[in-house]
Amino acid sequence: MPETINVGISEFKMCKVPDKIMTVALGSCVGLVLYSNFSDVCGMIHIMMPVNPGNDTNIYKYADSGIKAMIDALSKKGVRRATLKAKVCGGAKMFETSNEKMAIGDRNIEAVKKELSRYRIEIVSSDVGGGRSRTITFDPSTRELFVKIPGRDKYII
Repeated sequence: MPETINVGISEFKMCKVPDKIMTVALGSCVGLVLYSNFSDVCGMIHIMMPVNPGNDTNIYKYADSGIKAMIDALSKKGVRRATLKAKVCGGAKMFETSNEKMAIGDRNIEAVKKELSRYRIEIVSSDVGGGRSRTITFDPSTRELFVKIPGRDKYII
């Protein structure tokens, strides 16, 4: 019986067909899915902050250290880095502020894009920014990312 694997805040998990993988409450956080058209294995990370200060052992909390670890973990499962593709969601501006340091959503989006560019991973689709929280579910069998915003219909990116 297929199951849906839940990825918590600052976590990374992998899943394989026929299972699905999801994360909830992406406000300023960014949900990133890495997958390959040549594998049934995918990974999802719930990124909370852009850059690891170097002293936090939870590497999955950050775009820089988390994405690197994610790529390494998928590689160990036989997924070739050169075939990886990305779907990105979240990074909302949850609170009005004029302080750029407090614009965590924007900073998270930029950090994720920078890291994916560093590893030459194409962003196939994204739904980032705005001011609403999102829940996402990825189906590795169809490679569809379902997005749900409270008060709106679910849609696919």
